[in-house]
Amino acid sequence: MIAETPKNKPRFRLHPVALLNSDRLRRSLVETYERKGNFKYFIGVVLLILSIASLFYTNDLVDKLEEREEREVRLYGEGLRYIVNSPDDENFTVIMGVIQDAVTFYQIPVIYVDENNFPIHRNINFPKNASLRDKERIIEAQLVKMKSEHIPVPVQIGEGKTGYIYYSNSFLLTQLRYYPFVQLTVMLLIGYLAYLAFSAARKAEQNRVWVGLAKETAHQLGTPLSSLMAWVEYFRSDPNIDSSIADEIEKDVVRLEMITTRFSNIGSVPTLKQESVSTIVTSFITYLQKRVSSKVHFFIHDQLSEGQTALLNKNLFEWVVENICKNAVDAMSGIGEIHVTLQAPPNSKQILIDIQDTGKGMTKANANKIFNPGFSTKKRGWGLGLTLAKRIIEDYHGGKLFVKSSEVGKGTTFRILIPAKIAEEVIPED
Repeated sequence: MIAETPKNKPRFRLHPVALLNSDRLRRSLVETYERKGNFKYFIGVVLLILSIASLFYTNDLVDKLEEREEREVRLYGEGLRYIVNSPDDENFTVIMGVIQDAVTFYQIPVIYVDENNFPIHRNINFPKNASLRDKERIIEAQLVKMKSEHIPVPVQIGEGKTGYIYYSNSFLLTQLRYYPFVQLTVMLLIGYLAYLAFSAARKAEQNRVWVGLAKETAHQLGTPLSSLMAWVEYFRSDPNIDSSIADEIEKDVVRLEMITTRFSNIGSVPTLKQESVSTIVTSFITYLQKRVSSKVHFFIHDQLSEGQTALLNKNLFEWVVENICKNAVDAMSGIGEIHVTLQAPPNSKQILIDIQDTGKGMTKANANKIFNPGFSTKKRGWGLGLTLAKRIIEDYHGGKLFVKSSEVGKGTTFRILIPAKIAEEVIPED
C-alpha cells in the first residue's frame, strides 16, 4: 500500500514491473540455460555414439572385403598352378580369363614373380609415356610395398619350383579403411557447426533478455526519479528541513540518473572516449567506499604510467567495477579488504586491472558458471550483474573479463583486460 502524501507534494507510484520477483527471474534464467546446456551435451553424446557405431560397422566391412580379396588372389594363384602343371595341348583361355577378370574386377594390384625372380604384373598403373626403366623402378617399389602389407601366396609350378604372388589392397579397400576417419572428421565438423549455431542462438537470446530487461528497468526508473527531484526541491523550500539533507538526497538522485543512463546504453553502441584509467578507477572507488560497510577497506595499487589512457565509456566502465566490488563485499559478508591493482606490462598493448577480495572464494565449478545469466550464490538478486559486466568489457570495449584465481576460504581475483592507449595518440576534435 502506498501512503498518501500531503497536498501539493510530489508523489509517485511503482509500476507493477518494478515489483518483479527477482528470485523467480533468476531461477528461470538458470533453468533455461541448464536445459540448453543439457541439450548441447545430448547432441554431443548422440554424435559420439553414431561415430563409434560407424567405425565398428565400417571396420567389419573392411575385414570382410580384405578376406575376399585374399581369396581372389589365392584363386588366381591356383589357376596359375593348374595351368603350368597341365598338358601343353589343353586350352585354358576361358579359365584363365575368368580368374584374371576376378582380380581385375576388384582392382587388386598383383605382381607374380616366377622361379627366376622375373615379375609379371597385373593392375599396376604406370604414368603415360613411362620408359621401360621407369616401369621397372615402379614395379620394384610396388614389390617392397606389397611385401610389407601381405604374406605372398606361393604357386607350385612343378619340379620343386615355386613362384610367388605379391599383392596390395584394392583402391576400394583402401578407401574404406580410411573412410571411418573421414566420417569421424565430418561428424566432428557437424558437431562443431551445431555448437556454433547453438552458441549463436543462445547469445542472441541472451542479448534479447539483457536488452529487454535493461530498457524496461531504465524506463521504470524514470518516473520515480522525476518525483524524487521534486521532493528535493520541496525539502529545500521548507525552512524547517536541514538543507544538507536535500543535498545528500540529490547526490543519490544523480547517482540513480547515472544508473538509468547505464541501463539505457545496453543494447545500443556506447560512445567511447579516451579516458584516464587511473582517474576513473580511483575516483569511483573513493565514491564507493563511503557507501559500503565501514569494515570493508579498499586499497588501490596504481602502477600505470602517467598519461596512460584507454577508450572507455565512463558510466559503463564504472558499472563493471561496481558490480565486481559489490560482489566482493557480499562474498566477505561486509568485512574484509579489496585490493585494486592497475598495471600495464612492458611491451604490452593492454591494461590489467585486478580486483582481489578476502572473501569466501568459490569452487572451480562455480568459477566456470559465474558469468552465466541467472547464476548467483546469493538468495536474492537476478544474477545478471557479472553477466552484464562481461558483456560491457568484451562486446563494448574489446577487452576480457575473467576469474584470474579463486580459492575457497581465501578469496577471489577478477581480472579486466582492456586495450591501452597513450595520451599523445589523442586526435584533437575540430
